[in-house]
Amino acid sequence: MINVLLVEDHELYRMGLSMLLSKADEICLVAEAADGLEGIKKAREFAPNVILMDIGLPNMDGIEATQRIKDFLPETKILIFTSRDSEHDIFESFKAGADGYIMKGASPEQTISAIKAVNEGVGWIDPAIAKIVFSSLNKPSAMLAVSDTLSNKDKNCYGLTDRELDVLSLIVEGLSNPEIADKLVITRSTAKAHVHSILQKLCASTRTEATVKALKEGLV
Repeated sequence: MINVLLVEDHELYRMGLSMLLSKADEICLVAEAADGLEGIKKAREFAPNVILMDIGLPNMDGIEATQRIKDFLPETKILIFTSRDSEHDIFESFKAGADGYIMKGASPEQTISAIKAVNEGVGWIDPAIAKIVFSSLNKPSAMLAVSDTLSNKDKNCYGLTDRELDVLSLIVEGLSNPEIADKLVITRSTAKAHVHSILQKLCASTRTEATVKALKEGLV
């Protein structure tokens, strides 16, 4: 069972999400919060597996709340669930430690799938968000930043092997360890070992963080 904490300030929207989660298989809504500070308090109290976190919260926004919660609950997965799709919010959320980012326009099925995915350690990025990330990389400022980085050091400055780069590409595509193993015709333990090594070399605590870094720095 996946224990979920819902942090959402709009009462009617929170009620709708509460109903959705209460009917979902393998999910248990353990608590709700209406602002960032209350979200932190409930996170300490219940230590949920997954937190569904809005960004535009009163008292403390979801990005800061995410960062603070990750400080004392690093294993808890945080799925940003918001109507905001700005590049700043997206990258700041992942920088704060978010494990996934999904838009409020997502279907109920997508929302439940996202919760289950991040709980299993698979990063989730809404397709619309992925487009924004790729689009940002094509902007002159972003390309200049990447160019400056590559001029100072090799593209693969992290010491990733060719096989690890293959695995990283599949991580970016959202594949799980078993799927990576099947795709590359390797054992699941080998796939897991590659993923662990990649996260260490990229200094990333989550697959989503590794995905964002890979996209921003042109590793895949």
